[in-house]
Amino acid sequence: MPPESLTPPSRPFTAGRPGPVAVPPGQVAVRPEPAGTGPAPRRGPAPSSRGSGASGEQGTHGEPDAPGERGARGERDAAGPPGGSGPREDRVALAGRGPEQELLRRVLREARSGSGGTGTLLQGEAGIGKTALLDWAHAEARALGFTVLRAVGSEAEAGVTFGALHQLLWPLTDRMRALPEPQRRALAFALGEGAEPARGGFLVGAAVLALLAGEARMRPVLVLVDDLQWVDSSSAAVFAFLQRRTGEVPLAFVGAGRPEGPAAEGRPGTVVGLTALGGEDARTLLRARHPHLSVTTADRILREAAGNPLALVELPVHLHPDQARGVMPLPRRFPLGGRLERLFAPRLDRLSGEAARVLLHAALGGTAAMWAIPAWPAGLAPDRADEVLDEIESSGLARLEPDGRLTFRHPLVRGAVVARASGPQRRAAHRALAAALPYDDPRRLGHEADATLLPDDDLAGRLQEAGRRLALRGGDAEGALLLHRAAVLSTDAQARARRLTWAAAMAARGGRLPYAAKLVEELRRAPVPADSAPLHAYAVVYVDQSHHVDFASSFTLLPQALDALARTGAGAGPFDDLAEQVYFKLLLASVYTGDPRGWAVLRAHRHQVSPLADLCRRAWSDPARTAHGAGAELRATARTMSQEQQAGAAWLLLWTATALDMADASLWRRFLGQHAYATQGSIAKAGVHQDYLRGEWDRAEVCLREAEAADALGYHCNALLFRNHYASFLAGRGDEEGLLAVEEAIRPPAARARMTFVEDHLTHLRALAALAHGRDEEAYSALAALTPPGVLPAALPWFHLPFFDFVEAALRTGRTAEARAHVAAGGAARMEDISPHHAFLLAAARALAAADEDADALYEAAYAVPGAEQWAFELARLRLAHGAWLRDRRRPRAGEVLEQALDTFRALGARPWAERTERELRAARTRTEGPASLTAQELRIARLAADGLTNKEIGTRLGLSPRTVGGHLAKTFPKLGIASRAALARALEGTGA
Repeated sequence: MPPESLTPPSRPFTAGRPGPVAVPPGQVAVRPEPAGTGPAPRRGPAPSSRGSGASGEQGTHGEPDAPGERGARGERDAAGPPGGSGPREDRVALAGRGPEQELLRRVLREARSGSGGTGTLLQGEAGIGKTALLDWAHAEARALGFTVLRAVGSEAEAGVTFGALHQLLWPLTDRMRALPEPQRRALAFALGEGAEPARGGFLVGAAVLALLAGEARMRPVLVLVDDLQWVDSSSAAVFAFLQRRTGEVPLAFVGAGRPEGPAAEGRPGTVVGLTALGGEDARTLLRARHPHLSVTTADRILREAAGNPLALVELPVHLHPDQARGVMPLPRRFPLGGRLERLFAPRLDRLSGEAARVLLHAALGGTAAMWAIPAWPAGLAPDRADEVLDEIESSGLARLEPDGRLTFRHPLVRGAVVARASGPQRRAAHRALAAALPYDDPRRLGHEADATLLPDDDLAGRLQEAGRRLALRGGDAEGALLLHRAAVLSTDAQARARRLTWAAAMAARGGRLPYAAKLVEELRRAPVPADSAPLHAYAVVYVDQSHHVDFASSFTLLPQALDALARTGAGAGPFDDLAEQVYFKLLLASVYTGDPRGWAVLRAHRHQVSPLADLCRRAWSDPARTAHGAGAELRATARTMSQEQQAGAAWLLLWTATALDMADASLWRRFLGQHAYATQGSIAKAGVHQDYLRGEWDRAEVCLREAEAADALGYHCNALLFRNHYASFLAGRGDEEGLLAVEEAIRPPAARARMTFVEDHLTHLRALAALAHGRDEEAYSALAALTPPGVLPAALPWFHLPFFDFVEAALRTGRTAEARAHVAAGGAARMEDISPHHAFLLAAARALAAADEDADALYEAAYAVPGAEQWAFELARLRLAHGAWLRDRRRPRAGEVLEQALDTFRALGARPWAERTERELRAARTRTEGPASLTAQELRIARLAADGLTNKEIGTRLGLSPRTVGGHLAKTFPKLGIASRAALARALEGTGA
């Protein structure tokens, strides 16, 4: 129970209002509504007022709902009768949003039918109508029988680990008992209700998905998350995880956020940019809300609002009635700013001091279920309580919900309240809010830090410990904020540097790369203590690699860090596996650049890390000579690891599997519960690579969406690599124009970073596109520059990908000896012992380069390689080569094999390959149809039948039974394209047979 000083004073209210009730922790209840005016107050902690229904851009395109119009929204809305009370749908106020409404209808239909889909993000500036569409979707979903779960981000709560997730899941907490114990424990701890940490948060995403899947068995689920730009990082990562998995359960995910705010981690499948309303739609909205405006006034407001729905609704409110009617001149400049907070300034200025203090406490205290603090300030006279609440509601800036919670009329009000308060006023409010919380509560620490102007070592130490605890719960990004505050409050320079180093490393690992880069820059201004040097190196390199796309520091700082860790041991707390993480960062740099210095250090320190880390090194460093047995070893390792071990080793497992083209669902989906963007980014890269190899080419656009998301998060190296993967689809389809555009975008930054990994891959893709268009000499020259005949270079860790292409290009240009030398090199390297894909590519190349007498058997052997059917594009090319070989030799199976290849090429959209296959198929049909396709015996029988002999007579002459003669003729008719004996003479005419 919060201190009485922050609770409304107990006194009789007027006009039948009951006295104040006890406020449960996590609720901003100020007073209950009179009986019968709304739902009864909830028992226990309530979700955020915004998360439970008081959404950001309220009502319709930014206009507030009437007080009490909405019920609490964190409830399981669909439990009541469909179409019951809930968010209202206003057709007029949603003018101009028809396409968006239809999209949301489709999302709901797909979720309801179980056909799955992707998440949807409504994106636009403040006041553009995002929340209005969420309200509309809320009402639409309830009418369809959905469970609707809602959460809203808050700027004051952006540093609260899993705060928004707690809002979202509050209505389902009673269902957590049904989860498997590891998931239940991890989710309970993440929500602050458990006693054991979930290391790295790796089970939280999976637990949330399981919880929602359980609800979805009874009714489809709609998840609505508003103001994503202010959602805490941990919750945002889980929401991103849910967006990626919406196709697996009857679940729809719709979020809304501003484009200029911090990006949520990952992006949903569909981003809907909400733009300003067009002229007619804007005029319709303005007239509907303010029908008494004069024509001249309406025209001026339309110009000033520029199609922003909130401005259209709000600007007339500030006019004098005579100005609205056109009697008085309009102001020279309307108070319309970039974020529109100034729209609320006049109303804020008219508030009494007591009312302003109540709003300031609510704005700074936040209202999420985990972090909400009663907004009533100490010192407010009892006889003023009722009057102040009436004043707040009359201002239109906030309202009292039926269940007694204070709700801001618009998220911009919160910002305006804080902006207009003076520094001393804000610090006083923070001190009061801190006093309402337990001594070691991270929320209290945050308020104390905001109220402090001078260094304070005691507070700094408490902030550091709280940040460490958050990191152990998977809240690296939020922990980084506390460590940074601890550094600022430190009096000792070395303690400050240590805390700043921890903050930088945690921010990087938590997916806040731009923030981490800022902290790293701050670290450069002073020496780093020796005991923090390895962690400092990790943080600097993380930022350089992922954010700046620069690998130079990797080869100077990381070797020193590994040496130091070898002498002193591993890190501590959230970084107790620091040696392994440093080793992996050096491995990444070595793979991307091929720098021999990195490989030498990795070999020297291989005994300092786990067997899995060394397996990853072997899979990438020189696979033709070091990766034998790696595929089997990877599967065995994954089978024997516990879930917690798998989570800690997720990057190593994924990267090893990617090197071997083994990152299939049975492996990498184990780690989707680990929701931080860094891991999700690795999973996504592995996924799009597998999509290309396995013929899921309709997912090519995912690469571009992932690239945009990575850029928004500051993961510029990931963005470059996603575009590099997209180039594979373009090359496979023979889209040379698209390939050139991607190459022009990514080759220059790759060259600056000396990323031979990307540069060589682009060279390979240009050769593949040239092969598609029949420019065989060009293709051979490019491929030979990468991998000379008979040489499998160590500097090309993915040597197997161009292996088959090289053999094909060599044979097409008449270089049979070079092709066979390359096949021999693959055999000598025992490619088949590396991975299933390596084995298939070697078998396919052997078939292409084989002598005539062995070729057919070797083609069949390639088809028989376990898993061969999964490599769709390469298998189709093998069939094309086999069909052409059969056609040249007039073998009857040519058409069948070519048709299989053609079906695949058409499905992939590989137009040049399909056209070539069609030409081969036409040639095969020309050669196999007609008399030339008959066997000698069939031709003799056909000729005799054409002369008029019966089956019996033919049989007597040739020593065959009449039945056998009939069987031969049955085969002959289709080959000659006829249906009767009468047509035989004409079909055989001119053959000389």
